[in-house]
Parts: sequence; C-alpha cells; structure tokens
Amino acid sequence: MQHYIEAEGDTVEEAIELALNELEATREQVTIDIVSEPTKGILNFGAKPAKIRATLKQDVSTAPETILKEMLNRMQIDAEIETEFVDGSTHLNILTETPALLIGKHGQTLDAIERILNCIINKASLVKRRVFVDTQGYRKRREERLVEMAREVAEKVKYTDRDVVLAPMSARDRRIIHVTLKEDGVVFTYSQGDGEMRRVVVTTQQQS
Repeated sequence: MQHYIEAEGDTVEEAIELALNELEATREQVTIDIVSEPTKGILNFGAKPAKIRATLKQDVSTAPETILKEMLNRMQIDAEIETEFVDGSTHLNILTETPALLIGKHGQTLDAIERILNCIINKASLVKRRVFVDTQGYRKRREERLVEMAREVAEKVKYTDRDVVLAPMSARDRRIIHVTLKEDGVVFTYSQGDGEMRRVVVTTQQQS
C-alpha cells in the first residue's frame, strides 16, 4: 500500500512544494498526480486552488505493513493489518484474535514490536518517519487509564503533601503522565532512575 497526501496551492508548483515539505521528501522520491488545475473564477469569485496528490515511491518489500506482517508470521500470530497515514506518520492497527500476546505486560511487547519495526524501516528508507503500532485500540485505553491515574495521584499528593513515586514506566507512558499534570499548577512531575527502572515522581515541590 502506497502512502500519499493531497495538497492545495495557488499554483500546481506551490501545491507540490507544500506536499514535499509535509512528507519531508524530495521531488525524486514522490510521484505527482494533478487532481485539478487552479481556476481564477469570474471577478475573483469562484476561484479554486490547484490540487495535487503526492505519493511516496516505496518498494513493496520494505513497506511498513509488509515488514510487520512478516514479523507477526515469525511470531506465529495470525493477523490482518490496517494502515492509516496521519500527519506524515504511518499508523498500523493489528487485527487479531490473540491481542494479549501482542500487548504484553503494560504494552511492553507492543512497544518492542514498534521499536524494532521503526529501526528496520528507517534503516532501509530514503525518507525517515515514525511508524506507530496498535492492536484492538489498546493505546487509547492505556492512555485513558494513565490519565485517570495521574489525576488521582495528583489529588493524593495535594491532600497529603507527600511525594508519590510511580511504578517504572516506558517513555511513552511517562510522557502521558507529564503532559496530563503539566498545567495543574499545584503538583509537578519529574523522572528519576535509569533505563527500565525510570519512574515518574509527582510532587508539590517545583524542581529547579
């Protein structure tokens, strides 16, 4: 499956330039299709911009969904993959009857699959980009639980005026905690520890 975006501009060249900037690609790395030429209209009314479609040239064998499918086959997991292209990033959703095998404890297996996939893709690809992997809406559910937990912990810290050190989390999960409490105004967060033992601390003391 090829990835493309559509862009509009006062001229075809302007639309192409916008698309290339969005894709972070060169003219040689994309195929351009002109969807519609610009029209001036009558007395400046009814004017329409130029519209083009820019498609990344990509070897099928190195397409993210192809590589992910091969990874799943090697894990002996039967699955289908849905692909969505959002804001310059590729989002892959795995449809399977055994999502728990892919998710692992707190999403660790899913994170590992995503990390390996990105390493493979960016090693072989002309255009560097981020690929996100999810299954059965796990990422959204996990984020909702973390947001709720962060707010509960913040209330506890405010009530007791004592720091709370959360369990070790992935960088993705820690970021959700930090972002959720960033604008709280009373509690603050920071990370401590190294590697897999890195934790978020929720405190009323602003760090210098």
